[in-house]
Amino acid sequence: MTFEEYLITKKIDPKAFRDAEPALWKEWSNLFDEMSAASFTSQKLYLINPIRRKYQLKITPTETLKPAVASKPVFKPKIN
Repeated sequence: MTFEEYLITKKIDPKAFRDAEPALWKEWSNLFDEMSAASFTSQKLYLINPIRRKYQLKITPTETLKPAVASKPVFKPKIN
């Protein structure tokens, strides 16, 4: 997963974020490349929300996020 894909999953517009704050973008991008996405999220947990509010990802009605994968129904055995 790239840093831009990660930002999209967090509903942050990567282009707007990169254009407005290039130094912070570069710092976060370098950190993201060095660690896993979960570690990055844990480390920047309280900093992601303000960035999300500033650079909200705008999704048009025709665009959708990936549909959830339907799992098989679970059947419980009948006990007599």
